[in-house]
Amino acid sequence: MSDVILRAFAWSDIPAITAIYRHYVDNTAITFDTEAPGEPAMAEKFGHLVALGHPLIVAEQDGQVRGYAYASFYRPRAAYRFTCEDSIYLHPDATGKGLGRIMLTELIARSKAFGFKQMIGVITADTKNSIAIHEKFGFRYVGKYEAVGYKFDRWHDIVHLQLTL
Repeated sequence: MSDVILRAFAWSDIPAITAIYRHYVDNTAITFDTEAPGEPAMAEKFGHLVALGHPLIVAEQDGQVRGYAYASFYRPRAAYRFTCEDSIYLHPDATGKGLGRIMLTELIARSKAFGFKQMIGVITADTKNSIAIHEKFGFRYVGKYEAVGYKFDRWHDIVHLQLTL
């Protein structure tokens, strides 16, 4: 992707981030949310990430938010504090153009710099492109949970992939 800028999150990104996430809630099983959160809920979530200092990046092209990515605690208990879960969401028009690769590269680097030691990808099992990009970065398959999410009138499996940072 040409002229993509990866930058820090800004509060003015909340409307675009909310709209991107809404697309995935309403149209895919990539997230198991069944109702899209509004801007106040997204602002609260991202405020928490900012307060923790966790890696949080925005991809911008031609002044438009094209995607966002973050890494945060895999689980809330203290023993998990060195293990993160990655999340990357792209504007629907920005998929399949290499932006996910660019963002995951930066997210891994920032996660290492933050001090995370392990990164977990929790991915809906039929999301082959997301699984494939994680595997290209060296994530290894560590498990599958069957029929744990019910969305769009069917059950979905999830897989866990893991990368030592």
